[in-house]
Amino acid sequence: MEIGNKDIHYHLIEAAKRYDQSAQFELYNLYVKAMLNVSFRIVNDRDEAEDVIQEAFVNIFKNIDKYRGESTFGAWVKRIVINASINLLKKRRLDFVDVDEAGGMIDDDFETEEESLSLPVIKSAIMELPEGFRAVLTLYLLEGYDHKEIGEVLGITESTSKSQFNRAKKKLREILKERYQYER
Repeated sequence: MEIGNKDIHYHLIEAAKRYDQSAQFELYNLYVKAMLNVSFRIVNDRDEAEDVIQEAFVNIFKNIDKYRGESTFGAWVKRIVINASINLLKKRRLDFVDVDEAGGMIDDDFETEEESLSLPVIKSAIMELPEGFRAVLTLYLLEGYDHKEIGEVLGITESTSKSQFNRAKKKLREILKERYQYER
C-alpha cells in the first residue's frame, strides 16, 4: 500500500525517502519530543531515553523506504521507538515472574486514581515502579497495548504480562498510599 495524501506529512516523508536531509530534520523535529516522552516512560532514565531516540531515528531514516502508509507515520515512528525502548529493557534483563509461579489472584478491574490525584503525581509514582512493572503498566495503560501484544514485544507470556500488570497496580497503590496518603 502506498502512502496516501491522508498522512499530513506526506511530502516530507516522500522527500525523506529521497534522502533529503532537510526533510529528515523537519520530521525529526516534529516527532522527537513526543517520542522522547514515550521512551522515557518506558526506560525511566533521561540519558538512556535520549540514546534510544537517537538510535531509533537513525533506524527510521535508514529504513524509511519500508514505510508504506498502512498506519500514520507517527504511529510507525512510535512503534519503532517503543521497540527500541523495550530492547534496552531486555538488555537490562528484566526479571518477570510468571503468574502461575506467583500464585496470586489477578485483579482485572483497574480504575485510575486520576480522579483524586493529579496526573504529575501519578506519573511520578509510576516512575518509581521496578522496570518490569513499569514497562508492562506503561505499555498497557499509556500506549494501549493488550497483554498478548505486550507478551510478544517483551518476550514473555500473556499471563506473565497480566501478572506484572497486577503487581504494578498493587505497587503503585502502595507508593501512592505511602507518599500521598491516598487509599482506595
